[in-house]
Amino acid sequence: MPVFTWEGRTRQGTTKKGVIEAPSEAAVMTQLRGQMIVPVKVKPKAKDLLEGFDLLKGGVKTRELVIFTRQFATMIDAGLPLVQCLEILGGQQTNKAFKEILLAVKNDVEQGSTFADALRKHPKPFDQLFVNLVAAGEVGGILDTILNRLAVYLEKADALRRKVKGAMVYPTTILVVAIGVIILLLV
Repeated sequence: MPVFTWEGRTRQGTTKKGVIEAPSEAAVMTQLRGQMIVPVKVKPKAKDLLEGFDLLKGGVKTRELVIFTRQFATMIDAGLPLVQCLEILGGQQTNKAFKEILLAVKNDVEQGSTFADALRKHPKPFDQLFVNLVAAGEVGGILDTILNRLAVYLEKADALRRKVKGAMVYPTTILVVAIGVIILLLV
């Protein structure tokens, strides 16, 4: 579905900007009017030159996701509204890709999506387990507890992944050296 950038004014006169996914410009205008925003400018979002090249753009590291999850759980436990938490944490991110994802999630939540549905649109950083546990936490009213458990799980999974990678260094080195020796002997 196409993505549009928009600019509009609320009834109080404040200017708002955002990004919205909709089938057409008319649908964007209808959605904005439904949110009591008078559209001033709606245009298709410009394509990024690096779009589709995730290796060049950079991803979200597990450590960043763990920190986000812990901070988010703390803020929810303190009673801050979901949108405000996303805005604060999105503004703090140094990773541009993760910052864009969090701001897109915030916009989706502002437009009426559940937090889990907004996360579901970004499957690379937020896998199915993450999204489904968040959905269960939302329904059960224990989102902060679920987020803390997710952070612990992510830390343990990352530690295991690092151990496996570390354990594979020696056998890989031996294999490369052995192949090199065989090639030298054959030549």
